[in-house]
Amino acid sequence: MASTAAVPFWRSAGMTYITYSNICANLVRNCLKEPYKSEAISREKVHFSVTKWADGKPQKPTIRSDSPED
Repeated sequence: MASTAAVPFWRSAGMTYITYSNICANLVRNCLKEPYKSEAISREKVHFSVTKWADGKPQKPTIRSDSPED
């Protein structure tokens, strides 16, 4: 039997762990002093590729680059 007494606070607040860890990472990055702050913010950017499928075949992938300020 599972007990609900030891539920992590982020779960009881209705957040996922990813959301909680993103909030914590943002707080840490904002507390850093220069030049460490700008280095950390530059590493925050995310690059990924999206491939759409049509008729069971992959289409040409598109490369996306998202950052929090976008």
